[in-house]
Amino acid sequence: MARVKGAMTTRKKHKRILKLAKGYRGGKSKLFRTAKEAVMKSLVYAYIGRKQKKRNFRQLWITRISAEAKQNGMNYSRFMNGLKKAGIEMNRKMLSELAIHDKEAFKALADKAKAAL
Repeated sequence: MARVKGAMTTRKKHKRILKLAKGYRGGKSKLFRTAKEAVMKSLVYAYIGRKQKKRNFRQLWITRISAEAKQNGMNYSRFMNGLKKAGIEMNRKMLSELAIHDKEAFKALADKAKAAL
């Protein structure tokens, strides 16, 4: 039986990693070993970043809602509690959009929240 060498699969693997490392500075885009380390680390950062993105946006929405709730004479927790008691189920993303673009609608919601408390 003929001997099979691993050159083709090794080259394929190296090309795949080097393609992912395209645009990195210095040897990280040219040398396989350093490119592999950089790609593995960047994939870890990408995974973590996808989780952090959700946290960061929720934090931003809460900050916007809180600022607008203070304009209407109540704090964030009382505003959210009032909405819940009033039976208004609206997510934070939409509430923050209302706080930015439609202040009258947000004021109406704040009034309903105050009445429910």
